[in-house]
Amino acid sequence: MHTLYGSSISGNCWKPAFMLRQRELPFRWIEIDVRAKQSRTPEFLALNPNGRVPLLQLPDGRLLAESNAMLLHLGEGSRWLPSDAYLRAKVYEWLFFEQYSHEPYVATVRFWVAYLGKGEEWRDKIAEAMIKGYAAFDVMERALTQSAFLVGDTPTLADIALYAYTHCAEEGGFRFDHYPQLRAWLARFAAEPGFVAMPCTA
Repeated sequence: MHTLYGSSISGNCWKPAFMLRQRELPFRWIEIDVRAKQSRTPEFLALNPNGRVPLLQLPDGRLLAESNAMLLHLGEGSRWLPSDAYLRAKVYEWLFFEQYSHEPYVATVRFWVAYLGKGEEWRDKIAEAMIKGYAAFDVMERALTQSAFLVGDTPTLADIALYAYTHCAEEGGFRFDHYPQLRAWLARFAAEPGFVAMPCTA
């Protein structure tokens, strides 16, 4: 059985949990309270020196960190990862985009506002980060005018990765009023068979 160390409030942790369910792979969830610094204990650091969740332990005991690496591993041979080389590369492109241009702003603002309660105290740096978050949404909106999902007309790992923090972005103060394609995409993805939402504060 797989073991997934994660935080229930984390979109990055939701990603591999979603994929494990999609592949119908039984797994054990071990809750790690990142706010209580449980990912920084000597015991956890012995498993992941980077001190972050999620952390996936495979049935044979091997460990895998980084949520998008987990998606790629769990997605092998499934409908979520195209066999065509170019389309696979497009999925990778979105995975890199998510970690570099989306998650650092969208997820971080959500955490600052919804979980640290710093909305007023950190107003200036939140406003600066939100500009970059909206820039990421602009890129997604343009892509979704061309197809139902981020890489064509069927969902892929790219959609899992970007859905994770986009669907809870309003907890950080983001608004989707001017993003009709993004709103429609969120609804389409949530209608996928076997969909299980991540807990949100709102």
